[in-house]
Amino acid sequence: MPEPLPIAVLISGSGTNLQALIDSAAVGSLDCSISVVISDRPDAPGLERAAAARIPTEIVAWNDHDSRDAFSAAICDAADRHGAKAMVLAGFMRILAPGAVDRFRNAIINVHPALLPAFPGADAVEAALAHGVTLTGVTVHFVDEEVDHGPIIAQEAVAVLPGDDAVSLHARIQDVEHRLLPAVVSALGRGELSVVGRHVVTTETVEART
Repeated sequence: MPEPLPIAVLISGSGTNLQALIDSAAVGSLDCSISVVISDRPDAPGLERAAAARIPTEIVAWNDHDSRDAFSAAICDAADRHGAKAMVLAGFMRILAPGAVDRFRNAIINVHPALLPAFPGADAVEAALAHGVTLTGVTVHFVDEEVDHGPIIAQEAVAVLPGDDAVSLHARIQDVEHRLLPAVVSALGRGELSVVGRHVVTTETVEART
């Protein structure tokens, strides 16, 4: 039986999506192994989640590098040191330079709290509310050289309810993220995802595993 795909998980904050991946791994349903958790912030609470799960951690601070290229190269170097063959952006709030995409081509996954291409960027939940949409959701996609642009792997809609604010809507979006992201990462680990142009072809639908 082949060894599980080793992945690096990148975080900037509380690490709830990291925890979802850790929990999936703990019950044997992740089909990957988390070899390292990398944060751009030494005070990210998610680092405590990694420590509790006995996962190695690395800090690659933005302010320690003089350019996005240098920062991104350091992120990739940290992943390489731990043998990671793919990276998962789980609430990572920095944009990686194209050099990182080249080094991990079709092997960087991001989760975004909207139905891309609608509402890219850092304030997707607030933007959806301000726009007055009745549906938003979650997108899991491969990372390319543009922000929130790469080939879409899976999406799930979340209704915007009357009276929703950013906190209540984001909480329901996170519930979906915590199911959808581990399912997609597992599909990557099983070798079920391939990219053809802007389309992701799966040998088995991700939705069936959520």
